[in-house]
Amino acid sequence: MDRQLISLLAHADHPIAAPVGPASLERLLARARLRPGARVLDLGCGQAAWTLRALELYPDVTADGVDVSPQALASAAGEAGARGLSGRIRLHETPAADFTPAEPYDLVLCVGAVHAFGGLGPALEAVRGFLRPEGLALVGDGFWDEEPTPQALTRLGAEPDEYADLPGTVRAVEDAGFRVVYGHTSERAEWDEYEWSWTGSLIRWALDNPGPDGEAALTAALEHRDMWLNGYRGILGFVTFLLRRTG
Repeated sequence: MDRQLISLLAHADHPIAAPVGPASLERLLARARLRPGARVLDLGCGQAAWTLRALELYPDVTADGVDVSPQALASAAGEAGARGLSGRIRLHETPAADFTPAEPYDLVLCVGAVHAFGGLGPALEAVRGFLRPEGLALVGDGFWDEEPTPQALTRLGAEPDEYADLPGTVRAVEDAGFRVVYGHTSERAEWDEYEWSWTGSLIRWALDNPGPDGEAALTAALEHRDMWLNGYRGILGFVTFLLRRTG
């Protein structure tokens, strides 16, 4: 079964597509304090939950969303239409690393999508290049909240240096030419809500759609749930930074 479709189905009940709750998302966007006429770019936007909420919070802002999933972009377009935002968002089906903007942005988002650039470091470099000199970025990625066990590393298919701890992650973003002006460290409840939604939405779809696709979806959900519950739960954290470009 297509991985992009599995992701879309898994995020049906949690379109934020990261272990971040709606209240935390709104607080992060509100801290951006975008000026009228600002331009927003969402790299790896998925269903564009972050961007659509930003457009509601800032009525004079326009945005571009970039993703490789046609299914997710179709969902984003439908949601934008339902919320009366279609005229203020442009959606681009292209790899985030290949996107070439016409002009820089006031706010660039890359939350849970740094893999599109090959990791946090390359993602920060790309984000910095998309920003105006005094622009802001919202970047979210994992960090080791506790030292990973061999079991967790095996289940994640990760190396010990795949992530830094939280202080190391802060150093990494500031070494990349930013200052952290705000941050949100996802709470255990946000992680659990995200993971139960991810696995549960996919399991429900699988039960409603018996057959090869349903079996594939069920297998993906159960493998993911095992990796979470018996691997990285309580070990892998998630932090979303509001960053100000420097230099």
